[in-house]
Amino acid sequence: MGLDASGSTVDRRTTRLAVVGAGSVGSTMAYAALMRGAARSVALYDVNAAKVEAEALDIGHGIQFMPMAEIVGSDDIAVCADADVVVVTAGAKQRPGQSRLDLAEATIGLVRTLMPQLVEVAPDAVYIMVTNPVDIVTYAALKISGLPPNQLFGSGTVLDSSRLRYLLAQHTGVAVQNIHAYIAGEHGDSEIPLWSSAAIGSVPLMDWPGVPGPDGTLVGRVGPKARKRIAEEVVNSAYRIIAGKGATNYAVALAGSRIIEAVLGDERRILPVSSLLEGYQGIDDVCLSVPSIVGRQGVGARLEIPMSDDELAGLRGSADAMRSVAASFGL
Repeated sequence: MGLDASGSTVDRRTTRLAVVGAGSVGSTMAYAALMRGAARSVALYDVNAAKVEAEALDIGHGIQFMPMAEIVGSDDIAVCADADVVVVTAGAKQRPGQSRLDLAEATIGLVRTLMPQLVEVAPDAVYIMVTNPVDIVTYAALKISGLPPNQLFGSGTVLDSSRLRYLLAQHTGVAVQNIHAYIAGEHGDSEIPLWSSAAIGSVPLMDWPGVPGPDGTLVGRVGPKARKRIAEEVVNSAYRIIAGKGATNYAVALAGSRIIEAVLGDERRILPVSSLLEGYQGIDDVCLSVPSIVGRQGVGARLEIPMSDDELAGLRGSADAMRSVAASFGL
């Protein structure tokens, strides 16, 4: 509540974000969302009361240096009540050498416990799943919660696409903001770089001539060898980071904050989030990442962008792999 020019009380709608899980991803997500001004109020929930209260207090001490906001941490699920967006980061921690799919059983068990409680206190929120393996977890969360497919989706390959653009920027010497390229499919080992629709500025990536180097010759073309190397590095980068520091947190928190902003700001931004696909390029009943419109109602239209035969075959192969894993868990 506040006062208008005449001194009368006015009701100011406060955007409210709940982050479930105060581990390295969840606490960094809360921090990044506050630093970017994505939400006016952030609630951090975790079963570890001492941990979640300490994380919220540490972030809160820096509120003076951020856009005006507030943060609270609690081990009571009620702290998530009336959230506009709920980001679920809680899940089993990925160990060095462990694939994302190896995490599925423990994380799905956690989702079975969490989702009914969350939906009870925040039935109208848009839910964003950020815990691995995100595609299977998103599919499980939809089944368990009964929420409509637009209202719950996963962070998908938003981070993978950012990694792809970063590597292309390094290779070509062009600002990452001018590179447009997506990773589709699984957020994991079977993900597909969509080279055929990628562009640098308005130039198709496959036609990119390169830029003049110090001696005047063209450098930075993205030939088959470069594409293969970059695609492999995108897939393996998370394993490399986990091996070195134990977890990925900064980039995923920034990617998650970008999705949160798209929802709360009703931006209708195109992001490669993981959502339930029905009749998409012949793919049904599976959660995978494809470029999709994200706004206040959650995930909207899934864009059927042009794909090469190999890309489409890869996407369908990724779908088959995810369906097989889901079936193994009785989903």
